[in-house]
This record gives sequence, C-alpha cells and structure tokens, in this order.
Amino acid sequence: MKIRIFCSAAAVLSAGLLLFATTLSAAEEKLRLTGSGASFPFPLYSLWFKNYSRAHKGVNIDYQAKGSGAGIQDFINGTVDFAASDAAMKPEEIAQVKRGAVLLPMTAGVIVLAYNLPGNPKGLKLPRDVYPDIFLGKITQWDDPRIKAANPDLKLPSLPITVVRRADSSGTTFVFTNHLSAISPAFKAGPGAGTTVTWPSSDKFVAAPKNDGVSATIKQTPGAIGYIEYAYAIGAKANMAELQNKAGKYVAPGPESGASTLSNVQLPENLIAWVNDPEGDRSYPIATFTWMMFYKDNGNPKKAEVLRDVVEYCLTEGQKSSAKMGYIPLPEKVVEAVRTASKAIQ
Repeated sequence: MKIRIFCSAAAVLSAGLLLFATTLSAAEEKLRLTGSGASFPFPLYSLWFKNYSRAHKGVNIDYQAKGSGAGIQDFINGTVDFAASDAAMKPEEIAQVKRGAVLLPMTAGVIVLAYNLPGNPKGLKLPRDVYPDIFLGKITQWDDPRIKAANPDLKLPSLPITVVRRADSSGTTFVFTNHLSAISPAFKAGPGAGTTVTWPSSDKFVAAPKNDGVSATIKQTPGAIGYIEYAYAIGAKANMAELQNKAGKYVAPGPESGASTLSNVQLPENLIAWVNDPEGDRSYPIATFTWMMFYKDNGNPKKAEVLRDVVEYCLTEGQKSSAKMGYIPLPEKVVEAVRTASKAIQ
C-alpha cells in the first residue's frame, strides 16, 4: 500500500512539474511588445492592439498614452519597442536613434475646440481671427462683440473664458499651435509653435495632462474652452465649435471634413507632411496624420516580423474601425506608401 501511495504521489508531482514547465515555456515564448506616446490616437490604438493580441495568442502589446514628447524620448532611449507621436520626429531627434527609425503615418484625425457654456448652446461659430485671440488671452469674455457678431442666434453669457491647455509635451499642442501660427502673426510672434509653448500668464489659463485630462477639465469648468482630439470630444459628449477655414466657410469637425483637408496631401519620401491652413470650402482647418515610430534594427528577426505584421493589421483590419471611432481612415495611396516603408523594419 505504501508503494502504491508513493508511486501515485510521484505521478502527481511529475504531472505538476510537467504542467509548470509547459506553462513556463508558453509564458517565455509569448512576445511582449511595449509602446508609448501620443494620447491623440490612444482610443484607436488601444482597440487595435487589444484585437491583435486576442487574435495572436503568442503576442501581447502594451501601449501607454504618455504624450508625444514622452513617447519620442522613450524611443530615443530605447526603452520601448515602438512609439507614437502626432508631432512625428525632428531630424535631430531621428539622428539620436542609433538603431535607425522608421516613421509611419497610421491614422489621422482632427483637433477640435470643445467648450462648456451654460444652457448648453450648440453650433458656436468661431472666426479665424477670433479663436487665435482667445488662446492669446486677448478675448476674455464669452459675450465679446466679436464672438457675438458671428453668433447672432446664440445667447452668449457674460462669463469669463477659461482656456484649458495641455500640461505635458504634446503632439496635439504641436499641431494646434502650428495652425494658430499659420493664421495669426501675433500668435506666431507670441507663444509660437511647439509640443510645449509659453502660454499667456493668467489664472484663466488652466493646464491639464493629455487629451483626456483636458477633456475632463472642460466638462468640469463652466466657461471653459480647450483643444482636444475629436474622438475624446465625442466620448465626453462635448460641444465643439465650427471653425472658419481659409475659404471663409464655417466647418464642423468630423472624419469627413478632416478627410477633405488631407485629401490632397502629397507625402514626401519620409512620409511626414503637415497641412497648417488647408485650402477648400469643405476643409476643416485643423487635421493631421499621426505617426508610429519603429526601429530599423530590432536585433531580433522574429520581433521584426511581428512588428511588420502589426503594421499590416493596422493598415487593413485596423482602418475599418477608424471612422466609427472618430478618426480618418488612411487614403489607399498612403496605405501603400506605409506598407512599402514598413519593409525597413528588420
């Protein structure tokens, strides 16, 4: 009887060790990819990476929305497998990446001016010489004559304007301030353009981190206005202003008007292009591509193969989710250019 018990216990122990070894081996074989950067595309990227990981059991992708500036720094430091930025990368930043860099536009979107006013008035129109002055601190009241002149049918309150801007180094700030600098000489000479700028010193300028932080602050602050990505505004059910474009037309933000803005963009060889003040009656004034950054030399053929496959997934299945989540699907000519460029990921 003792021999039988001993053999049985040994068999159980052996089976347990085998199961542990098998589990450990599976865990070791699972490829974990980490990325960081832009919060602008985070809702879409989060869905893409979740679905890809679900369909590929041997791969797990973790992406943290830390802001474009932080993502670029992580990429330069080599602490991630890939990164993302709405501000792409400057030549001097790319030069710091010893393993080489491949920048790929993976989606696009529009930046909106979301606002919070008593009575929840919709359809606010902001002229192109007005909204830069709001962000310069020159227009400080909602019932300012210049705002009222563009909105004769709205009851605008006698309420101070609270400007909500990004606290972190941000690609959204980069795109927004480049647009303001393109249409306002005063803004260009003042805060200027960048991932961070020196905003007017005022207690009516409030800083918040990332797109979701700005969005939440606008929702919590009567009289607030701030710049956020369209998908965040939709998620927060925020009111969005119609902006006057270069043709003098007021255009509501959305994937369609954003696609009109980007429809005639000719991407150069490095796949980085900006449209700071678009032409066209139907063009929304502030639209941009957003980029993922990969290493040319990943030091691991298997990892490189998976990264290329992730790109292909994002260009095909991933694009099907873009419009319904508030982003702009990439035009086919851009998809083909990205697919070709992704071959450099080795």
